[in-house]
Amino acid sequence: MSSPSGSSTLSKPAPRFASIGSPYFGIMLAVMAVVLILSNIGASKGVVLGPIITDGGFFLFPLAYILGDVMSEVYGFKVTRKAIITSFALSVFASLCYWVIIILPGFDDDYGTAKQAAIEGALGPVPQIVLASLLAFLAGQTINSWILVKMKQRTGERSLWARLMGSSVVGEFVDTLIFCSIAASVIGISDAGSFVNYVLVGFVYKTAVEFLFVPVTVLVVGWIKKREPSYGAVAA
Repeated sequence: MSSPSGSSTLSKPAPRFASIGSPYFGIMLAVMAVVLILSNIGASKGVVLGPIITDGGFFLFPLAYILGDVMSEVYGFKVTRKAIITSFALSVFASLCYWVIIILPGFDDDYGTAKQAAIEGALGPVPQIVLASLLAFLAGQTINSWILVKMKQRTGERSLWARLMGSSVVGEFVDTLIFCSIAASVIGISDAGSFVNYVLVGFVYKTAVEFLFVPVTVLVVGWIKKREPSYGAVAA
C-alpha cells in the first residue's frame, strides 16, 4: 500500500542552528580575532625545528579553525562568514596601527634607535602577513564552513566527527597553500624545497591538530548546543 503522499520516501529534516542572541557567539568571535592577530605577528618569524620549517604562529592558528568549526555547526554558514570578515577587519586595523607605531618619531639615542629597529623587524613584515592571512583564511575558512554546513544538510545532527574532519582537510589545504605562497618570502623562504616543506608541514600539522582535537570539539559543540536557548529554532 502506498503512503498517503504517494511516496514512501521521507524528506530530510532541515539542519538546525541557533541565532546569535546569547553571549557564546560573541566570546568565540573575540577569541578568533585575537588568535588571528597574534598568529599574524608570530607568522613573521621563521621557525626551524630540526627538519621542520614553519613559522612562529603555528601553535595558535589551528585554534581559529576549531572555533570556525564550532560556529559553523552551531550558528550556520552565514553567521560564520560574518565572523570571518569581522576577524579580518580587526586584523587589518591592527596592521594599520603597527604602521602608525613604526612611522611615529622616537627617541634618537642608542636605546631609542635599537628599539625602533626591533619594532620594525618584529612588526614591519606584518602587513604582508595580514594580506596572506586575509586571502588564505578567508578562502580556507569559507570553504571549511560551507562544506561543514552542506554535510550537515545531508546528515542532520548525525556524524559530526565526519563533518569536522572532512571540512578541515579541504579548508586547511586551501588556507595553507595560499598563505605559504604569499608569506614565504617574508619569513626568509626562497628555494623550492623549503617552500614545499613549509606547505606540507603546515598542512599536515594544522590538519593533525584539528583531528586530534575532534573529540574536544565535539564536546564543546554539544555543550554549546545544550546551553544555546535558540538552538533548533533556526533552519538553513
